[in-house]
Parts: sequence; structure tokens; C-alpha cells
Amino acid sequence: MSLRRIRALPCWQGEVRAERLSGGLSNESWKVRDAAGAHVVRFGKDFPFHHVSRASEVIAARAAHRTGFAPAVEHAGPGVMVSAFLEARTWEEVDMRANPDRIARLLQAFHTDMPAEVSGPGAIFWVFHVIRDYARTLADNGSRFAPELPWLTAVAAEMEAAQVPLPIIFGHHDLLPGNFLEDAGGRVWLIDFEYAAFGTAMFDLAGAASNAGMSDDEARALLVAYFGAAPDAALLRAFEAMQCASLAREAMWAMVSEIFLAAPGADYDAHARDYLGRLGAALDRYHTRHGKTSS
Repeated sequence: MSLRRIRALPCWQGEVRAERLSGGLSNESWKVRDAAGAHVVRFGKDFPFHHVSRASEVIAARAAHRTGFAPAVEHAGPGVMVSAFLEARTWEEVDMRANPDRIARLLQAFHTDMPAEVSGPGAIFWVFHVIRDYARTLADNGSRFAPELPWLTAVAAEMEAAQVPLPIIFGHHDLLPGNFLEDAGGRVWLIDFEYAAFGTAMFDLAGAASNAGMSDDEARALLVAYFGAAPDAALLRAFEAMQCASLAREAMWAMVSEIFLAAPGADYDAHARDYLGRLGAALDRYHTRHGKTSS
């Protein structure tokens, strides 16, 4: 079925050869070669349970290409997007931990340059709303993780209370290692813009740190490079609180995905439990350093 859909796309020059790409917890991706070169075909529907709109994703991906952060979008249609294939290696957590300065510079530029290029209605990403909505979805669908929901929503309320005002930027909001690519020249690219939207820089910074398992020194280097100065106590507390929120969101993303998705090879239960474990450790560190914030 997928191969027939690929061959039927109107963007090819000559014969096509396609191979399924591994990875991806919610979408199906293929590497396709034709007379013009190599491309990536990505199939994915709207996921209202994840707040994902493919139309918004295409808008963000095209804006990211125009601003130099992402490969070109070569074709987009209902449920499919074709992009140029990059000869690049996918980062792992160790790469993120080794490059907090590079990540900070990349995010500074992305946050600054993207707003002027994004068209259409302005989507927003606020992780605390996402967590609350995930909790409703999980409760309404009888998730086996339902016993965790009161604790997770309480954590979200506590972490939201610790946030500080920051300027509105346009963020990526899914800075897992697999969404960073580095080409042979050392240029770092971003891919996968399902959750790209307006928000504050704090979620991207905290997400990068928590998804990579950055040490305190690495995370501080990320903040110093992004803000240009050492963080004060309130900013540092907000950042560490947002790391907890990022981990909670990722765990709940997997819980919701278990109900609605079935990507080949994806183990949503293991993903959820991995991030619940990370959240527990991060929350212990947060409370040791900052005490509890009343919600």
C-alpha cells in the first residue's frame, strides 16, 4: 500500500526506488531515489489527540527551510510530505551532551528567525495545557496509566507555578536526539516540526537538556550560551521545573500513543516507563534544590 502511494506521487523524475526508514514512533518514513536524487517521504495523519496538524507542520517545515534550518519540502499533500534527503548522521544523547553551546546558538537563531517566516494562524505550544489535555484523554479512554494521572497533573501545576515571564518565540518543541542531523561539514539541521509553534524558549531549552540527560554543568552551559549570562535563581528554578514538565509530557505522549497509534517496532509502554523513571529522578533533584512550589 505504501509503495503504491509513493509511486503515485506527482513529484518524481523517472523510476523510483524506495526503502523503509527505521525509527519514528508515530509516522512512517521512506527513503526514495529517483533521477533527481534522494528524498524522504513521510506519511502521517492529523493527530488531534497529540495536537498535531499536518498543515501546520508543513508550514513550519517550509519556514525552517527558508531560514536555513531544515531540508527543502519538495511536495506536500493529504497525509504525506516529501523532503530532500540529507546525507547526515543522526545525533544521539551523547552528541547533545557534548554540544550545549552549539544547541544554544542553533536555538537562538531558530527562535529569532522563524516568526517572520511562519504563515497562517499562529499555533501555540504550552506544555502545561498539553499535560492537562493528555490527562483528560487518558482518563476518558480508560488508560491503564490512569492511577498516575493525579500525580502527573499535580507535578504540572507545581512546575507551572515556578515559571518566569519570557518573550514569545517560535519553538521546535520536540528536541529529541533523533531530530538533530549533522552533515559532513559539521552543520546541524533540525527535522520533524509536528509540535513547532509559538511559545517561550524555556521548553526547547529544558527539553534539549532533559532528553539528552545533560549534567548540571552541561545544562548551565546551555543556559549561559543562550541567554548570554549565568541564570539567576528564578530562571534556574524555572528551567529545572520545565525539565520535569518536559519529561512528564514525553511520558504522557507515550501513554496516549499506546491508545491511538501502532507504529512498527514502537514500544510505547517502555517509552512511558523510561520517562516516568527520568521524571522521578528529576523531581527528586528539583525538590532537593528548590523545595516545593505551591500550586
